[in-house]
Amino acid sequence: MRTLYGMDLTVAGRQFLSHAYDILKKVDEATHLNVVTNDVEGSLTVAATYTVMGYFLPLHIERLRRLFPRLEIQLFELNRESIEEGLLTNRYDISVLLTSNILNPSLATEKLLSSARRLWVPTQHHLAQRQDVGLKEIAEEPYIMLTVDQAAHSALKYWSVSAYQPRVILRTSSVEAVRSLVANGQGVAILSDMVHRPWSLEGRRIETVNLKDPVPPMDIGLAWRRSTEFTAAMQAFRSYFQRAFHIPGNGT
Repeated sequence: MRTLYGMDLTVAGRQFLSHAYDILKKVDEATHLNVVTNDVEGSLTVAATYTVMGYFLPLHIERLRRLFPRLEIQLFELNRESIEEGLLTNRYDISVLLTSNILNPSLATEKLLSSARRLWVPTQHHLAQRQDVGLKEIAEEPYIMLTVDQAAHSALKYWSVSAYQPRVILRTSSVEAVRSLVANGQGVAILSDMVHRPWSLEGRRIETVNLKDPVPPMDIGLAWRRSTEFTAAMQAFRSYFQRAFHIPGNGT
């Protein structure tokens, strides 16, 4: 069913989509049954940052809980500094976070994936049809700066090595605010593919454009205290992610 801002599902379409999700869930379960043995039991405390908790972890937690029904996974959402302190004091067993922000030598990290950063623009924006765009052109546009999970700090690192600076009109901790403001033509932003969704809450589209200047991707991975002795629960958690993202197994 077509609306002012795009397409919307009919009642029959929503029912079909629900059945399709059920089928995909069963296929996913079948393909992961033999990932690791499912007899692990006990508890595991897992800390994650806001971005990871909102855009990466939920699917994997669902899979883990189906694979290990006797494993109790306790989740905690915290900022990076609190996670680092909690890992070092054994408050948390392991964490999932933006590993590119971890600098403490007492922590070990394992990258799972890199999410490319691209320019977000509204559909009718004059940069939307470009194959790529540089920081020089972006600096001429009103810029929405995301601040959550040290996003502003990460952005300023690559802006600072260029000859340009973003013309920031708003700093916000809300990804949805960035999405809506960009979609409604209030500014542009550089964010990772992991948090990109093509539609705003108002049903308006957000396009992405490749960057031709060097902008590092957002790295997501695991972190733990380097001297820790892995429990069976920690090893099962790590092994799941290693297999899910085709990471060669290493000793702890």
